[in-house]
Amino acid sequence: MFRALWFDSRVRAWWLQGLLACGAVGGIVWLVLNARENLMRRGITVGFDFMDQAARFPISESLLAYQTTDTFGHAFVVGIVNTVFISVLVIAASTVLGFALALARRSTHPLITAIAATYVEVIRNTPLVVQLLFWYGMVTVNLPSARQAYQPLPGVFLSIRGFMFPKLAVAGNSTLFWGVVCAALLFVLAVMLAKPVIRKHWKTRLPMVSIAIAMAAVAITAVLLSGRAVASWELPYLRGLNFTGGMAFTPEFSALLIGLVLYSAAFTGEIIRGGIEAVGRGQWEAGRSLGLRPWHIMRLLILPQALRIIVPPMTSQYLSIIKNTTLALAVGYPDLAFVVATTINQTGQAIEGIVVLMAVFLTISLSVSLFMNAYNRRISLVQR
Repeated sequence: MFRALWFDSRVRAWWLQGLLACGAVGGIVWLVLNARENLMRRGITVGFDFMDQAARFPISESLLAYQTTDTFGHAFVVGIVNTVFISVLVIAASTVLGFALALARRSTHPLITAIAATYVEVIRNTPLVVQLLFWYGMVTVNLPSARQAYQPLPGVFLSIRGFMFPKLAVAGNSTLFWGVVCAALLFVLAVMLAKPVIRKHWKTRLPMVSIAIAMAAVAITAVLLSGRAVASWELPYLRGLNFTGGMAFTPEFSALLIGLVLYSAAFTGEIIRGGIEAVGRGQWEAGRSLGLRPWHIMRLLILPQALRIIVPPMTSQYLSIIKNTTLALAVGYPDLAFVVATTINQTGQAIEGIVVLMAVFLTISLSVSLFMNAYNRRISLVQR
């Protein structure tokens, strides 16, 4: 019996995988216990009890409310939200700018092609941290003071204090309003993802996404008309030496956003251009023979086929963007890495801080990978 099991390739593979897994788990357990013992010998406490203690350090900007009397755990949450926020903005902006670069690289105009090619080569061959420091210097040194701020549009100001612009202020039951807004956005996203299934089972050609957007707009309008929440635009205005009201992007945030977007766009542009170039020229000729305009050919024929080539490498690029946000330390933006570094300096809990940092980035990266892989399976030719 054992001889038959040993010569069964599947059983043998499972046994080998099990032994390898046990060895890996055993090695990790040994490292943890050994590190714990050595730290205890030196009088260094181990554990996450410090999370309930007051942080006692400021965070210059955050989407969540934060005070120095809040706990280290809350400070970590603030850092995570800041990291996710900048990552989402950079991914969205670099994808749009990368698509424009891809089209510029494929342009028949020699000047546009040369400018796009020069931009890509310069950005891709310059260290990211150098670019971040360059943009931080541009923002903090070359922009005017608040009293002489540039005003390209009404209610929009650009100065050494940062980028100020109007924000949507909600009075009354703001929780209800933002809850409805989030539910409406999730509903529209769900309809966009489920559109092929809905059309297949219901045999309908109705514009499902447009209907979903209209229903979301009606729900938000109903909340405003009910009087339980009142929304208005809050404009920034100069008060003393700084601006008050509205929303502000600080110089640190602005430098990080500009640097990461311009750097990432050079890579996403080449990925998108490669996917477009991989589609056969016969598809362009077929579109022209049908009388389609170049943009319609790109949108209806080329991009749907190019996405199958673009999505896999774009997943890796998105993960690189998320990990590159840790360079926010270079310009002073308080992301998760900043909070972890400050916490380690104050508490000495280096191992715990690094574990939290690794666990958070691992969770974010795996979530992005799962989403992109699901989308890749959805657009693939062979459905599994």
